[in-house]
Amino acid sequence: MTDDMTETETGLREEPDAVTGAELPLSERVEAILFIVDEPIGLVALAAAVGAPVPAVRQTVESLVEDYDGRGAGPRRGFELREVGGGWRLYVREDLDPVVAEFVGGQAPARLSQAALETLAVIAYKQPVTRSQVASIRAVNVDSVVRTLLARGLITELFADSETGAINYGTTDALLQHLGINSLDELPPISPLLDDGADGFDEGTVR
Repeated sequence: MTDDMTETETGLREEPDAVTGAELPLSERVEAILFIVDEPIGLVALAAAVGAPVPAVRQTVESLVEDYDGRGAGPRRGFELREVGGGWRLYVREDLDPVVAEFVGGQAPARLSQAALETLAVIAYKQPVTRSQVASIRAVNVDSVVRTLLARGLITELFADSETGAINYGTTDALLQHLGINSLDELPPISPLLDDGADGFDEGTVR
């Protein structure tokens, strides 16, 4: 009897090695990260996330830009890959904003959660404010809540920080309409309603 035995003889089958992230095409790995980031991500951070050299990631990003713009073999996409504040992020194309607005406006209104209301209050009183600043004030992760408020049209992206690329958020006219006021100046002082040590919350400077 020899040591060489077939799969049938042994009854064992070698399982194929699982595919690791590093073995997937670089373009797919880069796309996956770009689809989940909520703020522009720099090339260095993107390269670290996908485990690839910065030059290769830069070339991949440039190829994706051309692909999404329809300069490759396929048609133009409804979104674009744009560089903002030194980082890259996917955005709905500006000419499709009416389509998105109509869809969002046609959704059945739903009551905001307590977390959403608290986050909205922070943004209203502290704007312009970044997601990380809101999270610091509330001491919780606010990513999903911010996405909800954006989808409801109650907040909007104002600008990207020139140094960090972080998106600063503010409220929209839609919020004023919901509140029945003409200006944010009509919002009542909130400091008296907060815990001790919250004096100055209405002043608009994030601590």
